[in-house]
Amino acid sequence: MIVTGGQRNDGAMLAEVLAQVQVPRLGPGHPRTRPDAVIADRSYATGVIRSELRRRNIKTVIPDKRDQAAARKRRGIRGGRPPGFDADAYRGRNVIERFFALAKQWRGIATRFDKLAITYRAGVALCAILTWLRV
Repeated sequence: MIVTGGQRNDGAMLAEVLAQVQVPRLGPGHPRTRPDAVIADRSYATGVIRSELRRRNIKTVIPDKRDQAAARKRRGIRGGRPPGFDADAYRGRNVIERFFALAKQWRGIATRFDKLAITYRAGVALCAILTWLRV
């Protein structure tokens, strides 16, 4: 988890987030540092994010923006091919959305009362741990 200022855009932090990814293996060995796929909503359908994921050979499960699809259709054959989209994998995004909805019930997280990023991050981690223990 990376905490930044509210004015920072998510695409600028993508490389740092992907550098922290560790997917545990079922057997012995070091954890993988490359996820199978990245699932996100339409707001992350920018060229910078898609090209970074393509460069790292990570499957992108992000629906195309409506205006981008319309522009591609308007250009006809020169518009290019639409990016691939796995609708079944995209349905799993609701798990993350539900966690964010639950985390926003914590007033300090929703309003970001904490002045220090480390304190805010600790609150989010505590919320995640307590949510995980509730199961």
